[in-house]
Amino acid sequence: MSEGWQETEQGEIKTQPSRQLLDALTDALEKGANEDVRALCKDLRTPELAEVIELLPHPDRLKLIEALRPDFDYDIFSQLDETVRDQLSEDLPKEFLAKAAAELDTDDAAYLLENLEESQRQEVLEKLSSTDRAALERNFDYDEETAGRIMQSDYVTVPPFWNVGQAIDYMREARHLPDVFSELFVVDPAYRVLGSVELSKLVRTKRNVAIKDIMRPERHIVRATMDQEDVARKFQNYDLMSAPVVDENERLVGVITVDDVVDVIHDEAEEDMKALAGVGDETMADSVYWTARSRVPWLIVNLGTAILASLVIQMFDATIEQMVSLAVLMPIVASMGGNAGTQTMTVTVRALATNKLGRVNAPRVILREAIVGLLNGLMLSIIMAAVVFFWFGSTKLGGVVAAAMIVNLFAAGLAGILIPLTMDNFDLDPAPASGVIVTAITDVIGFFAFLGLAALWLL
Repeated sequence: MSEGWQETEQGEIKTQPSRQLLDALTDALEKGANEDVRALCKDLRTPELAEVIELLPHPDRLKLIEALRPDFDYDIFSQLDETVRDQLSEDLPKEFLAKAAAELDTDDAAYLLENLEESQRQEVLEKLSSTDRAALERNFDYDEETAGRIMQSDYVTVPPFWNVGQAIDYMREARHLPDVFSELFVVDPAYRVLGSVELSKLVRTKRNVAIKDIMRPERHIVRATMDQEDVARKFQNYDLMSAPVVDENERLVGVITVDDVVDVIHDEAEEDMKALAGVGDETMADSVYWTARSRVPWLIVNLGTAILASLVIQMFDATIEQMVSLAVLMPIVASMGGNAGTQTMTVTVRALATNKLGRVNAPRVILREAIVGLLNGLMLSIIMAAVVFFWFGSTKLGGVVAAAMIVNLFAAGLAGILIPLTMDNFDLDPAPASGVIVTAITDVIGFFAFLGLAALWLL
């Protein structure tokens, strides 16, 4: 563990540096003591230094990077939070960004430059070699969140008529091969992918054996326009370590590796989780203004649904006036329905995102969730009826609460799956709006069922 890093009582490494390290770095940066800065950072690994950069104020981040030059590890940019990376790319010298782009894999270089203004990006690209510039511009030809944007342009290709010995000699002598790769792609003269050969198989085969005889026909080709989420699903389904990326003419243009896909899976899962909470694409590094602006739209929608629920309560104001205990109990019915609906909705949205729920199994899953909601309602209604009896001494009031609980949890189960399914059917993202709609439905049904039954049975 690097010196100055926090440690738990069980000896596990935490993801943040110690306060002492940050204070020492801040003090050294303020004094301009670059030697002290380099001494404090010399034992930090790349992810750890990225955490340090994220925790420093923006001016100190720039000072730290300047202090660590010319030995700065450009791979740190691939570890940084997106907001921090974008802020740095705007303020760092263009010469420095060009050096970083030349050292990084093309997908990481694209992440570093993608949010710059077009004129600034072109200024950086002009400082690159023609080869590096062409590779990066190829990535930028494709939309964000597609295979073409996350692919790497460095890969190894061989013709099918070579033998193993020729391929090995080529890899030993060629100067511009990727630093790390696990397989070779076999291509025809038009650069169409015929197959692939894993390095493990290559080194265990005799030199005179033809490449075409040991290659594996490539069945998992990825189109550059494919959505990155579909790419991740393909890697998961077929346990891939890498996959070739082809353009509209079936020509090889890049490769996607499993480490790129891990980032995609993490980002997509995080995006779904944030969307369910209605917080947008925000990070811990965002400003107060940006954070507030990203959250307020769904809060306004929530305010509207809360007003709708209040209108339902107003319909039964006379009933509540005659029996004050109803005001005490009705939030319980509504909140239990909201929680149950959120459980179902979360599972449904994730199943839709991973293609585990579709037209084939939707009827069975809908029936399952309806029955689960009904069973949960029955179990909780028995508990709640007993609580109400000992609390208020009324069996009728307990019966009303129990009946309303059954109705609302049954409705919550149906709403939690039907709302996301309906939105997905109309090609709308079910994550952002489902939570608000499901909560509104369970609140309205919960209040209406509870107060309506109370008006019929108790008064």
